[in-house]
Amino acid sequence: MHFAALLLAPALVAASSNIPYEQYILAPESRDLIPPSVHSVNGSVTRAKSLTQSSGGEATFYGVSSVTYDFGKNVAGLVSLDVRSSSSSSAFLGVTFSESSLYISNQASDATADAGLDTPLWFNVGKGAGDNTTATVSLKSLRVKFTAAPDQDLRAYTGYFHSDDELINKIWYAGAYTNQLATINPKHGNSLVHLGAISSDDDIHLPQTDTWWNNYTITNGSSTTTDGAKRDRLVWPGDMSIALESIAVSTGDLYSVRTALESLFVLQKSNGQLPYAGKGFLPSVSYTYHLHSLIGASYLYRFSGDKIWLSNHWSQYKRGLEWAISSVDETGLANITSSSDWLRFGMGAHNIEANAILYFVLQDAQFLATELNDKTALAYWSKTATKLKIAANEKLWDASSGLYFDNETTTMHPQDGNAWAIKANLTQSTAQAVQVSNALKSRWGKYGAPAPEAGKTVSPFISGFELQGHYLANKPDSALDLMRLDLLLLKAIQQMDHCIMRLIRMMRAFRMRMVGQPVRHMRLRLMRLVGDLTFVDAGFETAKGKFSTSFRGNGKGVGKFAFVTPANTTGEFVLAGARGSLVSKSGQRVKLVNGKASGLKGGSWKLRSD
Repeated sequence: MHFAALLLAPALVAASSNIPYEQYILAPESRDLIPPSVHSVNGSVTRAKSLTQSSGGEATFYGVSSVTYDFGKNVAGLVSLDVRSSSSSSAFLGVTFSESSLYISNQASDATADAGLDTPLWFNVGKGAGDNTTATVSLKSLRVKFTAAPDQDLRAYTGYFHSDDELINKIWYAGAYTNQLATINPKHGNSLVHLGAISSDDDIHLPQTDTWWNNYTITNGSSTTTDGAKRDRLVWPGDMSIALESIAVSTGDLYSVRTALESLFVLQKSNGQLPYAGKGFLPSVSYTYHLHSLIGASYLYRFSGDKIWLSNHWSQYKRGLEWAISSVDETGLANITSSSDWLRFGMGAHNIEANAILYFVLQDAQFLATELNDKTALAYWSKTATKLKIAANEKLWDASSGLYFDNETTTMHPQDGNAWAIKANLTQSTAQAVQVSNALKSRWGKYGAPAPEAGKTVSPFISGFELQGHYLANKPDSALDLMRLDLLLLKAIQQMDHCIMRLIRMMRAFRMRMVGQPVRHMRLRLMRLVGDLTFVDAGFETAKGKFSTSFRGNGKGVGKFAFVTPANTTGEFVLAGARGSLVSKSGQRVKLVNGKASGLKGGSWKLRSD
């Protein structure tokens, strides 16, 4: 973040704990931040650098002048200025902010082409009336109270990742930090005055000319996850759908996920429909975002194992799924009539994105029904899912392109629907999933993957799902290439020569594809999806225990591989090209067949050649 007139950045000290790879964590050690450097000075200012010292100093502004202080990274918090003196009772000091050095301005905040300008925040430091531009003002100190992730021990990550590619390492931790920045005190949600979303019944009084107030309570509790740290401080189910897994394997802050999900269930209508966005946003119907809320509930259970929470919301979950299934017509596909989505330009008829996500939810729902022994729902959902998969491939698959059509009335092949077709296992074979993955990659441009459903857009949000799709199609090299390619887009837009952790949703999607289900009978599938990486060390913790994996390549394929899973779990191991046996710490040996082994009990295992 750049703070024109003021931009602040914490200087991180050396790691003091035993958290693996803590040196990559971007979150500050202290919530009391001071700016480490001065980016630029305009006009007449003396001793500007004195405010970069923890003891403070005396920076003096003469007349129309400004200083830009540099954080070196995005931060979130409350700015405090300690004014030493002012030569006029009518003196004012203004504050502006910018996320990129390209858009620093002492006239406005966020001077980007798409977001427009926000006026400076003006403070009467002389405590008198009037407007004086010739005053002299001295500041003693400049600080920021870091307010993001309010309930977290900011650097006590429960998950970690490390590889032989420094860029990929930084991207992983950038994604984790992005989620921390987007986790807020729910009392500081977006008031959305400019949309008219705040009614006269709400206990909030704001000047209608000021549109970006962050003082509206959007969920219960003391912390919640939102779409973003800046303007869009609301609960959006689509963004949660891609953020939740990353939160689970990095900070482990499932409490903030739960408060966000509960705020959506509170708004559920009697017919089962869930909201497009959380409290504070205008009422709107979105078929896909409704489904994303159901995905969030499933993911929360998978990572928390909280069956009481799932049971308490099970009737709401089932009503929500029934609302979605009510759009399925005689073809076996859902006929979509709502238009609200992620800013794609159209959604209608038997839309592939919506149907792929519905199929994904139906698979999740069957797992949850099994956990709760709801046999009636299980049978119905299984039958609905089977028909949907057959119909989607019969009516929407375009074999000539290796991609799915958006619907039956267009020749357009969307990014979102095809990415979700892989993620949801809507494809009928591994070969078909690979075909979709390859076709998506063939369309990449200079700065990333196109989303033709939204015109000439390159969408980090949808690219996150494509990223997952390449992994699931066993094309890890394509996933890694997409991450590296999209970073070029960020650099071009935001000149990220020293900071690669801007608020980008795609970063949230990156994690080791080590999928665990932390429930009573744990099922774990381990797959080598490291692509061109020759060394990977990753792990995370759940209520059931720790998961970790360590891989070393030997230049010819699999070199060394070891993993740890919690006790009282069972799992499947899949490692293409692996030969030999898995040997447990207790001496149990399980021979691999075509790189696979099943029925593995939780514990510490290593790959051994026979």
